Amino acid sequence: MTGQPLSPTYDNPLVSRYASAEMSRIFSPAFKFPTWRLLWLALAEAEAELGLEIPAGALEDMRAHLGDIDLGRAAELEKRFRHDVMAHVHHFGEVAPAAKGVIHLGATSAYVTDNTELLQHREAMKLVQRRLVSCISALAAFARRWKDLPTLGFTHFQPAQPTTVGKRATLWIQDLLLDLEEVEHRLATLRFRGARGTTGTEASFMELFAGDEAKVRRLNELVSEKMGFGRLYAVTGQTYPRKTDYAFVATLAGIAVSASKFGYDLRLLAHLREVEEPFESEQIGSSAMAYKRNPMRAERIDALARHVITLSLDPALTAATQWLERSLDDSANRRIAIPEAYLGTDAILLLVHNVGGGLVVHPEVVRRHLQDELPFMATEAILMQAVKRGGDRQALHERLRGHSMAAAERLKSGEDNDLVQRIEADDAFGLTRAQVEDTLDPARHVGRAPAQVEEFLATQVEPLLALYGAGEDAPELRA
Repeated sequence: MTGQPLSPTYDNPLVSRYASAEMSRIFSPAFKFPTWRLLWLALAEAEAELGLEIPAGALEDMRAHLGDIDLGRAAELEKRFRHDVMAHVHHFGEVAPAAKGVIHLGATSAYVTDNTELLQHREAMKLVQRRLVSCISALAAFARRWKDLPTLGFTHFQPAQPTTVGKRATLWIQDLLLDLEEVEHRLATLRFRGARGTTGTEASFMELFAGDEAKVRRLNELVSEKMGFGRLYAVTGQTYPRKTDYAFVATLAGIAVSASKFGYDLRLLAHLREVEEPFESEQIGSSAMAYKRNPMRAERIDALARHVITLSLDPALTAATQWLERSLDDSANRRIAIPEAYLGTDAILLLVHNVGGGLVVHPEVVRRHLQDELPFMATEAILMQAVKRGGDRQALHERLRGHSMAAAERLKSGEDNDLVQRIEADDAFGLTRAQVEDTLDPARHVGRAPAQVEEFLATQVEPLLALYGAGEDAPELRA
């Protein structure tokens, strides 16, 4: 028998099952190590532009070998030097020998590691931004389609004043819009660490430039510009402020909170059989119960959201426990927590897009549930009609309460709601069946919900989609 052999090592399911290849690549060696080389090239170019003797051939050799990376050779060198950055410095020097003497000149390890991580934050958050817009676009189409369909509202998961299916969807969208604002803020305020030396004092560069502070300041500006950043942190220790990691991952946790609410709402609605997530023709809901249609994607949203929310504690504690200019107890934690937060958020948003774009509404079930409870919702309107015809409000209110309690007991026994018949038969109200039934029009009880949907989409969503584009199609779910 031939086929793929069983792997003897653990696979992170965020990479192998859930997140996109696009997000995974941002935290891969294929992104990280070429970025280190781009940073070394940017530093050497800036140093040359400011007057250091960096041979033109060295720069040419670096440019020619940016992608010439042998991870096996780098691993051999790391085993020898016990230092990942120096292993890659030596490896770059081996493939670009003309530049061997100027690679990493004046820099410390954090120059490549931290600046690369800031680039990863930027690229990963941009992808999250795109995913959010796609989710908003999918849910906006759903809200627009179902803006007029009255449905039973719930507070405490108990029947409450009706709303519409589309209006409920706007609540999900608004959460995502708030998340998008936060993402935009993070991207707009992200800064670059630059070349600051071992403890952030720029002492090594002051030596290289013979104490010329203007050139050292300009060096950082040049490197930042070459790497696509318009702002630098005003001061740093050896690393960029670890509060940045917390701010970015907290933003991801906020997205997870919104998605989790969406997932839980769908699971409740699936239980009611009112709204269901998409279900493929050959999909199996349960290995034992063939009839089941478990809301497994909504459940997965909630499961992954729980992980991302929890991960936000890691960078918070890391930032809170840093020592003076630097300690190294952040490194191992950040290698795990930050990529997983982005991978988890990516997976969540792929699911939200997939589910939001394929939601199935069962209008007759929605109407039946509403009709079961609508007589209770209409009692205030019935009371007002009867009072207008000369009835005593307090006396009628007491009679309505009695009729409502009796009708509720019938419902609990599995019988139909007979509240309308009870009121019609009660001479104290003096209302005909037609007058009572007029109060039971569902559209009469949803307030401005349809108009709210239209206004919300027109003022909040459509301008955003016009700005970003309607939202590109997300990759197909992998599992």
